[in-house]
Amino acid sequence: MAPRWLSCSTAVFLLLVHITPAVTQSCYGGGIPGIPGTHGPNGNNGAKGEKGDPGEAGQPVRGKKGLPGLHGPPGRPGLKGDLGLPGPPGSPGRLGEKGRAFNPSNQQNSFFSYKREIPQTPDLDTAINFNSEILDLGEEFKGHSLTNGTFTCVIRGIYFFSYHVSAKSRVCLKLVKGSGSDSDLTLCDTSEGFLVTSGSAVLELQTGDTVSLQATRYNHLVTSQGSTSHTFTGFLIFPTA
Repeated sequence: MAPRWLSCSTAVFLLLVHITPAVTQSCYGGGIPGIPGTHGPNGNNGAKGEKGDPGEAGQPVRGKKGLPGLHGPPGRPGLKGDLGLPGPPGSPGRLGEKGRAFNPSNQQNSFFSYKREIPQTPDLDTAINFNSEILDLGEEFKGHSLTNGTFTCVIRGIYFFSYHVSAKSRVCLKLVKGSGSDSDLTLCDTSEGFLVTSGSAVLELQTGDTVSLQATRYNHLVTSQGSTSHTFTGFLIFPTA
């Protein structure tokens, strides 16, 4: 009911709006304008226009350079690489100077090798007297002499000493450097019958140092006439002067 009443009211309002011009126009013989029509439907989309001109290229905005950042922690070590190929051989080195001819008299030799041919039992805590050289190499290579079985160093260096002795049941000998306070090495051996034992040591000697082999009370050395079963040997390994 309300929409119909509203439609009638609208028509009357439109009629009153146009009544005065209608009377005026009627004076001149014209007709009454009709009521405006309703809005028509939307038209169809027009044809696609042509492609427009390209716009101006934009300039990128770049700010100022920032401060350097902090150093990061070191990275983990990388994997081990493969073994590379061998490099080319290097150039030959320069020839060395020609050496001098060998002269035995220029060598620093220091050695001895003695045997004991004394039938008496050696005194205790006294240098055993080794009284006969084992080797006879001539004057060029002649070893050092022993003074009552004692070796005296004439070339400072590192020396090697060894001995071999025959005994019955047991034997204990001392390898003594100097007066005995510097170095005193005691070596012992035992057996139910006869035995042949040996000992050795490396000592550093200064010029004038002495080395000897001494008997203790715990030994039964064989002392038969002409026995060559007791030997004492020493030689320089290298000089330190």
